[in-house]
Amino acid sequence: MDFYETLGVKRDAAADDIRKAYRKLARKHHPDLNPGDKAAEDRFKKVQEAYDVLSDPKKKQMYDQVGFYSENGVPSGGGARGSGPNMGFGGFDFSDVFTRAGGGAGARPGASPGGAGNFQDIFNQWFSRSQEAPEKTPQKGTDLEYGLNIDFWQAIRGTQVRLSVSRQEVCNVCNGTGARAGANAVCPECNGSGNVTQVAGAMRFSLTCPRCEGSGRLGNRCSNCHGDGRISKTETVDVRIPPGAQQGSRLRVAGKGNAGTFGAPAGDLYITVRVEPHPFFRRDGDDIEITVPVRIDEAGLGTKIEVPTIDGRALLKIPQGTKNGQKFRLREKGVLNARTGTRGDQLVEVSVQAPVVQDERTKELLREYAGLHPDDPRAEIWSKV
Repeated sequence: MDFYETLGVKRDAAADDIRKAYRKLARKHHPDLNPGDKAAEDRFKKVQEAYDVLSDPKKKQMYDQVGFYSENGVPSGGGARGSGPNMGFGGFDFSDVFTRAGGGAGARPGASPGGAGNFQDIFNQWFSRSQEAPEKTPQKGTDLEYGLNIDFWQAIRGTQVRLSVSRQEVCNVCNGTGARAGANAVCPECNGSGNVTQVAGAMRFSLTCPRCEGSGRLGNRCSNCHGDGRISKTETVDVRIPPGAQQGSRLRVAGKGNAGTFGAPAGDLYITVRVEPHPFFRRDGDDIEITVPVRIDEAGLGTKIEVPTIDGRALLKIPQGTKNGQKFRLREKGVLNARTGTRGDQLVEVSVQAPVVQDERTKELLREYAGLHPDDPRAEIWSKV
């Protein structure tokens, strides 16, 4: 898997571009926003894995140098890039190394048959950093994404919600140092040497012990966080949703992402809002739209009617001769925009209802009306056909 291709960025992309690409893809594929979608969940995991490596300068440097990242410097089988007699474990092609060091044209004087000497030099150069105890460099914590459903009225008026967020917090035992005081026991993995041996075919390589990180001792690693300086914990976070929140609104809660390492600041928590629709009110930005029925006599003669708004009832004047579908505007009866401090409007669309005729008197009146107004209302249409 190419981490740059996974995030959709170039190999020379800046850290900000990588962060922006991750946030965009994380929002798109987050399991909370795609319930039951296994493909989206798998994609989200790949995006998270890619960002974990490319957002860490040291991990990124190793990935850029050798095409993979591993805590112990050994590539996994899943990272294979090819096969053949000159392919090393992890799928790296060493044919050029063997050619140059195997006694052919351009071979280095004194090189052993098969290129073992030069291969060992190149391999040691690639993994020289893994043979040293890794530095505990502070790294800012990663951001978290959370999807939140609220109803129509919560979005209009604003609300306070309490979320349970799973995040990495600073270890309360070692205070984020990853170390503890106590016995300085010998690491059973490397027997105190700080190095372990890896075998690849006929070759043997000495790598930094992954358990003690090259120190040869286990006594200084915190037993609570296992040296990471952080622990996983579910925290309750109170979040204020401001009035006028819209579908897809994104809120930032600073410092409530994953904790940083070794004193670095925590990441942020980003909340994407999903607003449930209302059965009657429709929303267009800060404006509210509704459709109200009126009788034919009300539309013809004109009247005043009460219409619902998000603030309660309001009086609306229906002028004489109002047509079906005609719209009227109620100023500042829409949604309050918390950012600008202004309110939208409410648009009222009129639906003229024809009467259901069930008696002769009504029929007689309608016939009389037709006689008084014999004009064809469709004449204008026919004139343009």
